[in-house]
Amino acid sequence: MNGCKKYRLSRHTPWLVGVVTLASAMPAFAQDAQDYSDDPLQLEMVTVEGNQLYDMLPSEQTGGYAVDAATVGTKTPAALKDIPQSISVITRESIEDRNVDTLDELARRTPGLRVLTNDAGRSSIYSRGYEYDEFNIDGLPAPMASINGTLPNLAAFDRVEVMRGPSGLFNSTSELGGIVNLVRKRPTEDAQAHVIGRYGSFNQYYLEGDASGPLTDDGRLRGRAVIAQSDTDGFVDNNDNNAQTFYGTLEYDIDPDTMVSVAYLRQARDITVNNGLATDADGDLLDVDESTFFGADWNDFTSTTDDFLFELTHRFESGGFGRVGARYSNRNADYNYAFGGSALADDGSIGVSGTAGDIDQNTLAIDASYSQPFETFGNVSEFVAGVDYKHYDTDTARGRARLGRINADDFEDLAYVDVLESGSVTDNTTKLEEIGLYSKLTFRPIEPLALIGGVRVSDYKVELTDNDTGATGTRDDNGKLTPYAGLVLDVDRHHALYASYSKVFNPQTAYDANNDLIEPREGTQYETGVKGSYFNGDLNARASLFRMYDRNFAAGVPGENYNAAIGQRRIQGVEFEIDGSPIEQLDIIAGYTYLDTEVERGDPEATFVLMPDHMFNLWTKYAFDSGLLDRVSIGAGVTALSDFSSTQGVEAPGYAVVDAMVGYKFTDKLSGALNVNNILDKKYYNRVGSTGTFNFYGEPTSVVGSLRYDF
Repeated sequence: MNGCKKYRLSRHTPWLVGVVTLASAMPAFAQDAQDYSDDPLQLEMVTVEGNQLYDMLPSEQTGGYAVDAATVGTKTPAALKDIPQSISVITRESIEDRNVDTLDELARRTPGLRVLTNDAGRSSIYSRGYEYDEFNIDGLPAPMASINGTLPNLAAFDRVEVMRGPSGLFNSTSELGGIVNLVRKRPTEDAQAHVIGRYGSFNQYYLEGDASGPLTDDGRLRGRAVIAQSDTDGFVDNNDNNAQTFYGTLEYDIDPDTMVSVAYLRQARDITVNNGLATDADGDLLDVDESTFFGADWNDFTSTTDDFLFELTHRFESGGFGRVGARYSNRNADYNYAFGGSALADDGSIGVSGTAGDIDQNTLAIDASYSQPFETFGNVSEFVAGVDYKHYDTDTARGRARLGRINADDFEDLAYVDVLESGSVTDNTTKLEEIGLYSKLTFRPIEPLALIGGVRVSDYKVELTDNDTGATGTRDDNGKLTPYAGLVLDVDRHHALYASYSKVFNPQTAYDANNDLIEPREGTQYETGVKGSYFNGDLNARASLFRMYDRNFAAGVPGENYNAAIGQRRIQGVEFEIDGSPIEQLDIIAGYTYLDTEVERGDPEATFVLMPDHMFNLWTKYAFDSGLLDRVSIGAGVTALSDFSSTQGVEAPGYAVVDAMVGYKFTDKLSGALNVNNILDKKYYNRVGSTGTFNFYGEPTSVVGSLRYDF
């Protein structure tokens, strides 16, 4: 960073600043005091361009539950109040206070997100009725799929940025639900390190070591390493879950304005799979012990993911900022497990199904962008332009088998079966390649008003190959346009009205009557609302209205064995969210979502009916700063959902779960906490599926103690 540059700290226009320099006025201080009253001091105005939000501190340094800005869906960092879509940022302190290790565990406690439970790291995360099918690391995407176990652990990340709704300007071939961006922990200028240890119910433990600092005397080379290990027996019998994370990164300042960074992230899982419970013969949920396991003791899932990241940034004298980033990912997953294949009969017998898979996935994402603030009508505008490329190559062998009928009490003693060897197997290779040019302009004709417009032009190709027959289906489009428009109007120093229009498209791998891959789904969202920022940005609030349309989705043609691009859905709703610190000792995250979904044409999908109409999340923490409780902090939270059901008619009542924590700071370096989840021991189902499987109990009461030591 060029140390001579100064930046205006306005939350409304965070890009360009007119700075008053005292250097030019220094001779005036030699004048006699009486001259000051006769001739007011004249200060020279020096204008320096630059987006000061590129220098925002990581949340681990600022602390608390709120940050000023985000980059998800915007490419350049912008104040949350200046982004005309729904954004949540979950900070490092919030992650640690709630003792969550994986993205799906965090999403379960994040306003507006719905998690379809599976094993930790293998659940599905939904927003506004759609599953997040990618996650970004510092803006660079790779696929995310629950069955492949590619939901990341969080030890390597400073914060999680969540956008709800389409982000087609920068992620055009993605789902309508939005984008999740994970912001990496970066090397620090000063040496620091910490260790964390946790142990609790169901024999769960977690160990983490994190060390960072300069590696050369001049501080130009810095490094950071994070190692984490977690293990739990799970509250369901036999449901062991083991995970490891290793993260290492280096940064080097080539000169004061140019920095290069490389990073490596490896994550691994080993899980005894739990696929949920069956229903009774009438299709009603079972009332059994939460520890009941409908699976074989040989159920197994293993996976590894390796991410290699590169980044080069440069600050130009004009105030422009250039960035080139690349991410290569390799994922491997193998699984083989048994689960309920029918309802539980009155005599206690149940049909058994098996599934297995072998997935090998290689992905590459590259992005190069340039942003530049500039002055218009005495105000500050900014443009960003860039090019990106992504290539996803996935080999997938999947098998399914019927494994007979047994007494449910003998389920875990089922004889071993290799489903890929004995079942019905499909073996496909899917390739997606896309290159896009994008540009976005944030134009301020007057200080309170920002008009935002952008367009993306994409060339893409999707290819599906049956590896058994050699048959290949392809679809490609050149010059696919994805527009974006929005506005933000500051009505006072605390509030801004906003509106936006965004589009996205998603290639499909279903075949039509001519045995061709059908055209992409197209999604459109209209959103409007009001955002608030209070207490110098320490507290953020949002109220949003949205409506989305999903057109051309593949729907089965009645009486035929092919699909057609005839489906159309309409999704609309309301969201309220607040996060941050209204006072120094109090941190809060709260949100409410109402969702109304309708399938206007085509077959309904289970995921839509699994979305409850109402969702509410609350978490708050208070840290005492005086008296006998000087070193004590307390926290409590509620997660509540209304009724939901599945397309097979399995219904579940709504529920509310209460969590709590108490923390104590033993010294300036040593702190501890005790978390109690589901403190009222509520017995409830948090997901329902078919009569045979995917009916999951929520976790009963659990207690976890943790210690953290900072060196």
